[in-house]
Parts: sequence; C-alpha cells; structure tokens
Amino acid sequence: MDRQEFWKVIEDARLRAGGDVYAVADHAVEILVALSPEEIVRAAQPFWDLMADSYREDLWGAAYLINGGASDDGFEYFRGWLIAEGREVFERAVAAPDTLATVPAVRAAAAQQEELECEEMLGIVWNAHLKVTGRELPQGAFTIRYPAVGFSWDFEDRAQTRSHLPRLSELYLD
Repeated sequence: MDRQEFWKVIEDARLRAGGDVYAVADHAVEILVALSPEEIVRAAQPFWDLMADSYREDLWGAAYLINGGASDDGFEYFRGWLIAEGREVFERAVAAPDTLATVPAVRAAAAQQEELECEEMLGIVWNAHLKVTGRELPQGAFTIRYPAVGFSWDFEDRAQTRSHLPRLSELYLD
C-alpha cells in the first residue's frame, strides 16, 4: 500500500463516519480488515510516514496552542486527529500550521474550549491486523523516521506564539 492508497482508506472512512472525526479510526479499521494480512501490514509504513512528515516544531506549536499544551503523547494524538481530518487539511497544516484556523473543527473546538486529539488513529493498522490474524504486527513492519525537532520559540510566550501563528492566536489567545 502506498501513501495514495492509504489516503483513500482515510477518505472512505471519513465518508462512513459522517463528519464524526473520532469515528474515522473505527471505520478505517473496518476498511483495513477487508484486506489481506499482507496488505494490512503494508498500510503501517504510509501511516508512520505521515506521522513523521507532521513531526514539526511549528505544528507542535499549533497543537500546543489548540490543546492548551502538548506533551510528546499529546502531539502524537493531535497528529492522529489531523490525519483523521483528511489529506487536504493534513497537507495544508503541515505546509502552514496557521491554516488550521480556517478548519471548521478547529474553530468549533476553540469556541467550545475542546481539545483536538484522536489517539485511536495511531492503532488502526495494529487493530486491523490483530482482528484478521489474531497476532500483533510482525517485527519490522514499519520504521518511524522522526526528524530532529529543535524548539526555537517558547510555546508559552504569547508574543512569540502570535508571531508564529497569528490566525490561530486570534482564536485561542484573544
């Protein structure tokens, strides 16, 4: 499975979820379960490549602002949510995290003071493989290649945050 095929799984899951981003993980597992065990295993690498692509300081800053903090795990769960939002939102956010201010789910979360996380997305391939085979993913099924992230700005400094994420700051700091 390549990245394009993986995104097709996510888009199909999104359609089934009827706008409920948190149900996307369940529907993605359902879709993956229909595949062969080998194809399910091949879905792991595109997922973790997307997680690596989104492992960026500026996106971490956006997650920190949106969720009122973002530990290592919290940032993972935020990126799970971001993948569940679909390819277009994901790619725009990775390229320019401040574009998240235009996403309806982000605007709604800001108004309701809700966090945006979807931990369940991190286990979609694992869970599908377990359902089909009764076994964990095989050793070496995927490699996580996170780049080094240096923190060049203090996420708790409101002025710096406004400088890096002006549109998101309007939603969350004003």
